[in-house]
Amino acid sequence: MVSLLSLLLLLLLLLFMLVEIKAAPTSDSFTYNGFIGSELHLDGIAEVAGNGLLVMTNTTKNQQGHAFHPSPLQFKNANRTVESFTTTFAFAIASEYADVSAHGLALVLSPTRGRPGALGVQYLGLFNQSDNGSPANHVAAVELDTIYNVEFDDLDNNHVGIDINGLRSAAAAPAAYYDEGGKLTNVSLYSGEPMLVWVEYSKEETKLDVTIAPVDAPKPTIPLLSLPVDLSSVIEETMFVGFSSSSGSVRSSHYVLGWSLRIGGEAPALDLSKLPSLPARKRSEKSALLLIGLPLAGSAMLITAILCTILGVQRRIRYAEVVEDWEGEYRTHRFSYEELFRATKGFRETELLGIGGFGRVYKGKLPSTGADVAIKRVSHGSREGTTMRGFVAEMASIGGSATDIWCGSSGTAGARASSFSSTSSSPTAASTSSCSATPRRRRRWTGRRVRIVRGVASALFYLHEGWEKVVVHRDIKAGNVLLDEEMNAKLGDFGLSRLYDRGGGDGDEGGAGARATHAVGTMGYMAPELARTGMASPASDVYAFGVLLLEVACGRRPIPPKESAGAGEPAPNLVDWVLGCWSRGAIRDVVDRRLGIAVDGEEAEEAEKVLRLGLMCAHPDATARPRIGRVMQYLGRELRLPPPPPPPPTEIAEAEGCGGAAGGEKVGCEEKGVKCESPDESSGGSSAETKTTTTTTTTTTESLLHGR
Repeated sequence: MVSLLSLLLLLLLLLFMLVEIKAAPTSDSFTYNGFIGSELHLDGIAEVAGNGLLVMTNTTKNQQGHAFHPSPLQFKNANRTVESFTTTFAFAIASEYADVSAHGLALVLSPTRGRPGALGVQYLGLFNQSDNGSPANHVAAVELDTIYNVEFDDLDNNHVGIDINGLRSAAAAPAAYYDEGGKLTNVSLYSGEPMLVWVEYSKEETKLDVTIAPVDAPKPTIPLLSLPVDLSSVIEETMFVGFSSSSGSVRSSHYVLGWSLRIGGEAPALDLSKLPSLPARKRSEKSALLLIGLPLAGSAMLITAILCTILGVQRRIRYAEVVEDWEGEYRTHRFSYEELFRATKGFRETELLGIGGFGRVYKGKLPSTGADVAIKRVSHGSREGTTMRGFVAEMASIGGSATDIWCGSSGTAGARASSFSSTSSSPTAASTSSCSATPRRRRRWTGRRVRIVRGVASALFYLHEGWEKVVVHRDIKAGNVLLDEEMNAKLGDFGLSRLYDRGGGDGDEGGAGARATHAVGTMGYMAPELARTGMASPASDVYAFGVLLLEVACGRRPIPPKESAGAGEPAPNLVDWVLGCWSRGAIRDVVDRRLGIAVDGEEAEEAEKVLRLGLMCAHPDATARPRIGRVMQYLGRELRLPPPPPPPPTEIAEAEGCGGAAGGEKVGCEEKGVKCESPDESSGGSSAETKTTTTTTTTTTESLLHGR
């Protein structure tokens, strides 16, 4: 019995000793030429195939796998420093596509068997968002990374890296090896071909080297990576060693064919002839361009469709038409907003002719006909005020009555922000200095300025007496007289015009429907009765035409600029100035000197007739002014001008002393200290020669006379 008890105690002691041996670190060296019977600790989708091939991940997407040596290894010596060690392994990564792979494979030293809590995909089954980069991990790894991750500062999608406690590599390089000649040769980690990796740590140099090469190449003498690091501060005394891998959205397989390790010496070489074979590859002939390119192409097409839709909506908004109530009654033709937009090149500032009554005027060329037009743009922002009423009045006045002697309406257009009218126009010479040229550029009086005044008179005759209704323009001035290339005048800008039925008296009060309103027009051209009655009439247009006649003959503005006035006295307006010089018998002295007309010549006589006709039209008494039909007869020489009445004495005549001696002897107005000069001298104009160039802008009589 005693001997039996002794035997039982001995067996218990032996069992206890076996348990102690099992928990202690195992041998410091091992070699796996294939993994049949290896007893590796596997988790995730890692498995050992029947031929001994360690399959870390298969073609299953977004998974991870771990394979660790079953027992921990003693890496630190009695001095608690890490001993030198080497390890080598053969691996292969096979991807479905030739130019893209899933996530990679890593050799790892870990204080735990497996990596509990670690994530797959870009974390390679090593870390997660919270512990990545933490010194408490005590993990060292060599990664074979085949995905480019910006968050980890990866080099590319085919690199080798040394990781200390995190996936931001302490050292990394594109996958390559040094051949026997020392030349660096690039390799693809996911080519599907087996490759060898050597990891060597030297405790003397505290350096970690990593070398890779194809299995049929000798071990390079120059490592790909060499990181100075003391692993004693990183890893613990005993550590588990193994592999970690993860898959992603691309079907890829990670294999380990063989593995050896030795602490305190060089790891045994793998017997390549005993390594298991890789499965036959069934790589898709489709390129990753299809995998990535097709979704990108689909996304691009979707984005393009969205952009086209947005642009289409914007185009519809931009070119949206708004039909006003008044258009049905007055319009003769309606242009689309798009046509006018294109005609003016999008209403560019370079196409701006000027800013007139109730809007901005642009030059344009209609795409449908090629016709040159002037297009007025009126903002709807002021539709509650006089602007829209003036615009409607302009359309009512000129909507269906265009002639060759004034700028009629070609049509209208409406948009959400603006209303538009287009009128005929012509390319002209920009004749800023046409009336201020040197002698070689002078033209005869009858060849230019008389043509201008006859053209304006013809337009007024049509408005007052040649149409079924009476149109009172209310803004006759040089700036509203447009000139074509041949200096033919056309009357424009009907923004202030009024349309009246014919009849109801002599016509001078505008006919039936005329009514008093506030006085409108341009200072210097407004008839005196407008200030009293506010009632525009054909006679008030004739007054403004008379001022225009004087302006054309004299080249002087109706209201001189302030700088032309003498000290302490305002300069007289044009009508009073000419009237004063006439009362002194020196009316020919007011003719524009830039014309170079001799005082006693035939052209001076013609100019005097225009001046006398201008004074008749600008008579302060509306009943004394001739009708525009009679003015046409005077200009056409069908009627002789009546003899002038005795010139009335005026304060201006006395003040300025404008006059001429009997017998035609010219006595300059300068004798009494006041000039009867041509107005470029009195109004700050310039007589310097300017070259005339052909452009596509519309010239006004104002710019021709005064350089504007």
